[in-house]
Amino acid sequence: MVERARIVLACLEGKEIQQVARETGTSIPTVSKWRKRFAQNGIHGLHDLPRLGKPATYDAAFRDRVLALLEQTPPAGMGHWDGRAVAEVLGASVHAVWRLLRREGIYLQRLRTWCVSTDPEFAPKAAEVVGLYLNPPLNALVVSVDEKPSIQALQRPSGYVETDSGAVVRAMKSTYKRNGTLNLFAALEIASGQIHAQTTEQKKRVDFQRFLDAVVAELPTDKEIHVILDNYCTHKRNDDWLARHQGRVQFHFTPTSASWLNQIEIWFGLLTRKALRGASFASKDHLRSAIEAFVAKTNENPKPFHWRKREVKGSQLRNTIVNLRN
Repeated sequence: MVERARIVLACLEGKEIQQVARETGTSIPTVSKWRKRFAQNGIHGLHDLPRLGKPATYDAAFRDRVLALLEQTPPAGMGHWDGRAVAEVLGASVHAVWRLLRREGIYLQRLRTWCVSTDPEFAPKAAEVVGLYLNPPLNALVVSVDEKPSIQALQRPSGYVETDSGAVVRAMKSTYKRNGTLNLFAALEIASGQIHAQTTEQKKRVDFQRFLDAVVAELPTDKEIHVILDNYCTHKRNDDWLARHQGRVQFHFTPTSASWLNQIEIWFGLLTRKALRGASFASKDHLRSAIEAFVAKTNENPKPFHWRKREVKGSQLRNTIVNLRN
């Protein structure tokens, strides 16, 4: 359309057909065609005329059939739909199905999970935790605490390989040696991003209380301490430990099935991606050293996390393919 408009504008300026063709990079017949069409029908003459041809096989009705089928139970023996199964049921080309799915932004092999809390007190508990993040009490410290259990010290060679496509990727040997496990207790100071951590062989309540004793001892004595925890069993029934600290320490529990409200989980994710995943550990001591090194690296330049969790509405979880694509 831009090319046709330029041809017409040049002709309206009184230029000859040969000159217009040179300036627009088109042929003389092309210039003559659109000059004539404009003279006869004006702006509407610049649009393509209806063309004869075979009707589209994969039209809007085909799209609707595919999207409706994705809501049905997949064939026997399959846990979910894929492009080939859809094509077989509809008697269509598998390539047409794949093109449609790509155009609609549907990726049947990708998977996301969700967790919906059934805690009847979800709203007040979540508000209490997020309120501590966004507006902590005066003269108080907010600490996010949790444990990462059974971290395996796996030993296996790794390196880089070139794939058939020529891409160079990281590679690990499929077999490995297990050298034991460690448990990690960690506490995140919300205001500063400082990490307190301790590895243990076990994760019993006495280990949890011993870790909290170490954390409290490192914090200023003139500050109240608000501890955010999930509902793991070792976090409960610690009244005797709280009594020993004479009201200086308060526990705040996230709603059930909502441990994502605990900010220490963000740091655990960083630890896993940057220090544990794909690494090789010859012993538990080697694993412990790697964890301690990552903690030290974090504390060299600690930064608090900016709380910006996206609101998740219940209606999103009831969405279907048809609702999403219409």
